[in-house]
Amino acid sequence: MLTHQQKVDRIVQQLKDRKSTKPVSLKKRAVSHQVPKPADKRYSDEKIDISNLNTILLIDREKQICIAEPGVTFVDLVNAALKYDLVPIVVPELKTITIGGAVAGCSIESMSYKYGGFHDSCLEYEVITAKGEVLNCTPDNEHKLIFQMVHGTFGTLGIISKLKFRLIPAKKYVKVTYEKYRTLEDYKAAIWKHYEKKDVDFMDGIIHSPNLYVLSLGNFVDHAPYTHSYDWTRVYYKSTRQRKIDYLKTADYFFRYDRGVTNVNPKSFLGRLLFGKFINSSRVLRAAEKFHTLIPSSTIPVTLDVFIPFSKTNNFMHWYQQEVNFFPLWCVPYKAVRHYEWISQNYWNNTKDKLFLDLAIYGLKKKEDKNYYRLLEEGLMKLGGLKTLISTNYYSEPDFWKIWNQKNYATVKRRTDPDNIFRDLYTKMCKTTRGLGD
Repeated sequence: MLTHQQKVDRIVQQLKDRKSTKPVSLKKRAVSHQVPKPADKRYSDEKIDISNLNTILLIDREKQICIAEPGVTFVDLVNAALKYDLVPIVVPELKTITIGGAVAGCSIESMSYKYGGFHDSCLEYEVITAKGEVLNCTPDNEHKLIFQMVHGTFGTLGIISKLKFRLIPAKKYVKVTYEKYRTLEDYKAAIWKHYEKKDVDFMDGIIHSPNLYVLSLGNFVDHAPYTHSYDWTRVYYKSTRQRKIDYLKTADYFFRYDRGVTNVNPKSFLGRLLFGKFINSSRVLRAAEKFHTLIPSSTIPVTLDVFIPFSKTNNFMHWYQQEVNFFPLWCVPYKAVRHYEWISQNYWNNTKDKLFLDLAIYGLKKKEDKNYYRLLEEGLMKLGGLKTLISTNYYSEPDFWKIWNQKNYATVKRRTDPDNIFRDLYTKMCKTTRGLGD
């Protein structure tokens, strides 16, 4: 077993020993949770091996903090923290999302209406620059801009090698109540009421159709008359339509979507009965990664999250029904706890909302005559929304930097990766993933 410092030294040496000036990618143990991209040029990159950065270094029950390496998966983190009656403040929906990936890729979940994203619970990052320098970054020290900018920039500014973050007290079970609404206005009113009161531990929902909106409200409880899990034949998003109340063990609640959010496979009950125990998000993504050369990109469903300022929800939904009209949608209310430095100042000048709705599209089939990704990008730019970068992106470079903060990004890039071996954010997420030249 290597110590953390020995692991860091090994990564630093890999970076310093490089002779090539070509871009590099990171070799990790966990599978990538970005949408599969068969043409991605990173498959042929030289790799920097960080696969052994997967250890929980400390859980402090009294201070309610954790220190861990970036490759720690949330399923391992949740299981370890629960032994101390604690959990991470935001736990993404899939078991094998890593804590480093959650920072780099903007992970959220049903505590986000109170606490923002997982990154908003973080207190400190250790970051290895492209030159092999190891920086300790906090919101208040000389590297505070680096601390803020590594969030949402998909590993293009350096390698996060250690994280320190807050935990929160938890109980053994979660009771979920499902409120059903027939109109968007009533749904929004209910979300806003709970957002203002902060009277539940968890809040998310499923928009099954323009006529059925389900709000899922969860609270930690000590006892449960029964429990359900959704790791075999049951499908969680469907249960929100059918049930009024549900009880889950706390870990099962966090990973209730691990078989898929609204894109569960196998789709049939018989298929889930026979194969459901063996098919989960991690295995599907691993197979897509391994056989990427055999998968036609046209067969990969459209998958992405859009962030809509709460005040603009009606405008977006009206546009969405006319242009896309795909349901169900996963709905996660999200509190922007600050004007994030990686978003352009111009965007914040035009957006007064603190509450956003993350609407997640999973399983939309592509059409030859319609580029849904580009359609949504254009619509969101007009409506004041944002789109995550985990899927295929078609932004022009000028449009891209109207949304992301080019000045802050360039400032940090000069400090942490002056030779651009990790690629810049626009190139990596809008060109390289589509198989285009650097």
